Amino acid sequence: MKREWMGAARLGVVLFLLYLAIHYWGALSSLLLLGLGAAFPLVLGAVIAYAVNILMSLYEGWYFPDTKSPFVIKSRRPVCLLLAFASLIAIVFLLIRMILPELLECTLVLIQEVVPMLEKLSENLDLSQFFSISSTALADGSINWKEVITSITQWLVKGVGGVMGSVLSLVSATVSTAFTAVVSIIFSIYLLLGKEKLGRQISLVMKTYLKPAWYSHLVYFLETLHSCFRRFVVGQCTEAVILGLLCMGGMMLLRFPYASMVGALIGFTALIPVAGAYIGAGVGAFMIFTVSPFQSLFFLIFIAILQQLEGNLIYPKVVGSSIGLPGIWVLAAVTIGGGVLGIGGMLLAVPLAAALYQMLRVDVARRNAPPSPPSAQESTEE
Repeated sequence: MKREWMGAARLGVVLFLLYLAIHYWGALSSLLLLGLGAAFPLVLGAVIAYAVNILMSLYEGWYFPDTKSPFVIKSRRPVCLLLAFASLIAIVFLLIRMILPELLECTLVLIQEVVPMLEKLSENLDLSQFFSISSTALADGSINWKEVITSITQWLVKGVGGVMGSVLSLVSATVSTAFTAVVSIIFSIYLLLGKEKLGRQISLVMKTYLKPAWYSHLVYFLETLHSCFRRFVVGQCTEAVILGLLCMGGMMLLRFPYASMVGALIGFTALIPVAGAYIGAGVGAFMIFTVSPFQSLFFLIFIAILQQLEGNLIYPKVVGSSIGLPGIWVLAAVTIGGGVLGIGGMLLAVPLAAALYQMLRVDVARRNAPPSPPSAQESTEE
């Protein structure tokens, strides 16, 4: 009887909390968004730590793995952590070094085309539209100088106010972004330096407050999710490097302009599943169009052929087989993830769908497996 009352009380509390959540959903969602915004640097730090941990673990496997020297063992984590961050910074610097000069060159080409158009426009522009001064008034000298000065002052104040507002917004956004980046990196370093201790603490808390069956299922889910995410990240980065190098080499061979920049851009955008390379191809085609429209058309044909080669040979071998997710579900995951969370949703949806697909496949196979025959001992006992 007591257990029945306890179960009814728990159900009543759950229903009451659900009613409060539905009735006050506006205030609750605002509170959740406020908490998420405050914790965003920490969440970003955890994401950075997870990505850096893949590279750091690789370096730790290379850093004198068989030695028993206390100095090497104590220095393995800090040295490998420093190497991982240095490698990522070097990659970002290399991308900027390859993209920025040619991007500036393309911008100068656009400016050279736009400036003559602006000059022609300014020749036909009537300044009296701004200051309400007619040509007749300028000719006979009947000008209301008070009105002219007021108009000029209002125009200047409005322009300066807009510029100052833009400058203040830019400075505020820059400071906020820099603060978020610094806090996130510091938090990621703390996580990576003490990941074993943190893992033991989380495991102890889950064992304490969860039932053994729930704990085992949760651990299985997290291990499967981690395995899928790790294989996806490694495979996607490998595939992006291969695609970028193939694009750069093909563009150099066919003498397209901006070969290094477009190759690096397509390799970088290829980190986005399915749609990433097309985004890079569109930007590259636009930049080549500023030099030669015909070469831009040939570039699109070249990218279409390269995409077929990458989609049929490279991606299935490098990424598709690693995550074990059929192509139709990859497309579905990218579409849904992109619609919900944009580019971040595209990156998260594929490994998450792969983990769910793998667990569902294992569970279906287990439930449909034929019953095992009885052992010899059980047959004797019967």
